[in-house]
Amino acid sequence: MRLRGNALLGGMLMALLAAVALLATVWTPVAPLMPNLRARLHPPSPAFLLGTDEFGRDVLSRIMAGTATSTLVALLTVAFAVTAGAALGLLAGYARGWTDRALMAVNDALLAFPGILLALGLMAVIGPNKYGIVLALGLAYAPSVVRVVRATVMSVREREFVEASRSMGNSEVYTVLRHVLPNCIAPLTVLATSMFGWVVLAESALSFLGLGVPPPAPTWGNMLSAARPYMETAPWLSIAPGACIALTLLGVNLLGDALRDRLDPRMAAA
Repeated sequence: MRLRGNALLGGMLMALLAAVALLATVWTPVAPLMPNLRARLHPPSPAFLLGTDEFGRDVLSRIMAGTATSTLVALLTVAFAVTAGAALGLLAGYARGWTDRALMAVNDALLAFPGILLALGLMAVIGPNKYGIVLALGLAYAPSVVRVVRATVMSVREREFVEASRSMGNSEVYTVLRHVLPNCIAPLTVLATSMFGWVVLAESALSFLGLGVPPPAPTWGNMLSAARPYMETAPWLSIAPGACIALTLLGVNLLGDALRDRLDPRMAAA
């Protein structure tokens, strides 16, 4: 019952995130970049539901636009990390030998760096922009995918149905794609769900430090950064983006736990 409740709450929060992100691509109450100096630091009111910032821009509109940006960056990063990591993990786990040793030596070297630290270094070289964040975070989180997929492949490659596929004369590529890869989908689904939350948090941290999407384009992280001088006089500027980050991470964690319990046979047996 608790599992169902967690899954329902997590799913509702993620559905709300997706709905706001999609809505922001076609409509916001006010243009998120439009300043209104007469309404600077206006508190929440019927005219401005979440107040305005130091330039008089509508915080609700900027939150919606930031949701679209953060969601797009997170989805692209997860897609890149999962695709690249799964391909390398399949190759390392199935080929074994020197190919496995060489790939895992590089992978372990990347894993030695914390993901956010590696992303910070890459962003310092690439420069702050949306697709630079995708590349930096994708490279930072792909090694985790490689380890998970490699471990799964190594446990599956000697199973009877894989041996039967080889005995029937099927090519190695066909055997991997038809019989090995489907067994990686369950752990990849759980990992990708959790990774979405990691990327949202990392992207917000990079934007907070000035290495994310450059202003005036709104993201949750750079909105929090801009709100620092107004913590006492205009607390709504930091509460709104902070609440968005917290609710997103809560939804991702609840949904990820529910998926893990559903897809992991060891958890089901427990």
